[in-house]
Amino acid sequence: MNVRAVAAQVIYQVVDQGQSLSAALPPAQQKVAPRDGALLQEICYGVLRWLPRLESITQSLMDKPLKGKQRVFHHLILVGLYQIAFMRIPPHAAVAETVDATKVLKKPQLRGLVNAVLRSYQRNQENLDATAVSHDAGKYGHPGWLLKLLQTAYPQQWEQVVDANHQKAPMWLRVNRTHHTRDSYRALLTENGIETEVHSEAQDALKLASPCDVTALPGFADGWVSVQDAAAQLSVDYLQPQSGELILDCCAAPGGKTCHILEHKADANVVAMDVDATRLTRVEENLARLNLKAQVICGDARHPSEWWQGEQFDRILLDAPCSATGVIRRHPDIKWLRRADDIAQLVSLQSEIIDAMWAQLKPGGTLVYATCSITPQENGQQVAAFLARTSDATLETGTPDAPGRQILPGQENMDGFYYAVIKKSA
Repeated sequence: MNVRAVAAQVIYQVVDQGQSLSAALPPAQQKVAPRDGALLQEICYGVLRWLPRLESITQSLMDKPLKGKQRVFHHLILVGLYQIAFMRIPPHAAVAETVDATKVLKKPQLRGLVNAVLRSYQRNQENLDATAVSHDAGKYGHPGWLLKLLQTAYPQQWEQVVDANHQKAPMWLRVNRTHHTRDSYRALLTENGIETEVHSEAQDALKLASPCDVTALPGFADGWVSVQDAAAQLSVDYLQPQSGELILDCCAAPGGKTCHILEHKADANVVAMDVDATRLTRVEENLARLNLKAQVICGDARHPSEWWQGEQFDRILLDAPCSATGVIRRHPDIKWLRRADDIAQLVSLQSEIIDAMWAQLKPGGTLVYATCSITPQENGQQVAAFLARTSDATLETGTPDAPGRQILPGQENMDGFYYAVIKKSA
């Protein structure tokens, strides 16, 4: 199928129907030729990164919006605008292919409208671009509520965060130390013409100079290496698993952290729990590929008595459900699917889970609270509130005024992440 037509359908599913890009894109990629999969992804990601700017331009060029069954053609116009504004595709080719998509979408009578809008943009691009970035939404590509939150939380750094959110995320690898050291696997990649960089903290992490298909990675099918951001890999350093311990990975799917724990301590007794049975399939698949063993359980973290009757855990990694505002560069749809009132609901859920998990932790045990969020409400403020109401909890990272550690997007090429290590009195 025409790549632009498929891209318009994906963006329609995300923006108008509220589907996540990670759910809408993979089946769409099956509709296009393999060589066009990367182009489809680039267009979809790009439109969602710069949605307000493209919407502003579209409004300037059209007398009235497309609605109802014609709505997908509104998104087709966004697809065309993005190619002209941001991609290296020759404008005449971008216009021609986008106009041709009207036939695939079974509304050839809209061919003239799509063509007129795109050619009008070509003729007046400089002025239209200037107008589109004259307001904050168009300039910064973030919804107003999120931009205000970032400006309040990070008055000195919010522009860096916004900029990082617009960048293409790098591809980080986690070397399975049961097969290779990081340096020996790096040498293997070099022999295969794959350039990498190391991370200053994450001891198993390598960043590829250019992303590649996992099938090009030596030993991927045999479990020698996995794909995981360096910030997520730091979880094992904060958890510090020990041999023979009973360890819970709470909210574990898709299982990257579960596997990393076992790569460090294969004789640990690890339980991987998540509320989503479908996503737990990914945990099972990752464990199988890496030849690792964990007990996988489906359950609600707020109600552990429903799924756990065993002894208390030595260590708990609580990778709490969150706004995912730290991984927008990987999931630009988050900006448009999240709402301001989601934060308060997530904070309430996190609070319930951390209290429930604390009761499952042995005296003297360690709980690592983690999110891929950068909102203070879900992170530092959440942990401060927990410490205030929990007499047998001691903070091990950060200070009482700034509990835990906040990693911002782009910091040493990492995703945005938060960690707090909390010790339970013996």
